[in-house]
Amino acid sequence: MTSTKPVVLITGASSGIGDAAARRFAKGGWNIVAVARRKERLEQLAKELAPAEVDIVVADVTAADSPERAVDAAMKRFGRLDSLVNNAGAAKWAPVHATDDATMNEVIDTSLKAPFRFTRAALNVMKPGSSIVMVGSVFGLLGGLDGGIYCAVKAGLQGLTQTLAVQYGAKGIRSNVVAPGVIRTEMTDAYWDAPGFRRINQEMTPFDREGTVEDVANAIFFLASPEGSYINGQTIALDGGWSTTKFLCMEALVAERVPPKAG
Repeated sequence: MTSTKPVVLITGASSGIGDAAARRFAKGGWNIVAVARRKERLEQLAKELAPAEVDIVVADVTAADSPERAVDAAMKRFGRLDSLVNNAGAAKWAPVHATDDATMNEVIDTSLKAPFRFTRAALNVMKPGSSIVMVGSVFGLLGGLDGGIYCAVKAGLQGLTQTLAVQYGAKGIRSNVVAPGVIRTEMTDAYWDAPGFRRINQEMTPFDREGTVEDVANAIFFLASPEGSYINGQTIALDGGWSTTKFLCMEALVAERVPPKAG
């Protein structure tokens, strides 16, 4: 039996942006296929999202069978798949000279190969009017100090999305990227208040508050919904103006520069 409600498949749904996206889609009347490694978190999410129907798929997105398992779950439970949100990613930062092959492969496998493979599987069942949303980063728009493979992969997501837009837009399937600035999640919380982190992010953002996972979830939902139905091949930055300005807060502008110590 085919669901009368639209269906979204979200990777990395057990925390952070993925969790917030699942809640936003549930609020919008969608049914959800939630993919992540932590079974307990997914089960709790499913309970909290009722009356939305949630099918959980416990999987590592890099596993060879994960994309087909997730798409099959959507079709068996709901009979349709209207949107794919490729959210799962690996946040490993290091300069190129300090990045070993294991780290490089982990980031590529999680943040580029997995979205490619989940998209490939979803395209087999998607109908006109469907959408694909990649969760990228402003560091795919602008390189970041010590960004290394992370920045390279996030830029790669934009290239993938543009070719999807060209290839499948004429078939009524849209593809876009949501590129958040640095958002406070479990991955960023440990260094959120570190002085250097605040200088690079908060002090250079021309807005009066920090971005939230709900901000990102709202943008994802908009791009997946009929309201965003003529947006295709775009990268939408959610960074309070960080990537499009050369802002410095007043505290930074008037701070006394201390020369580095010799040696």
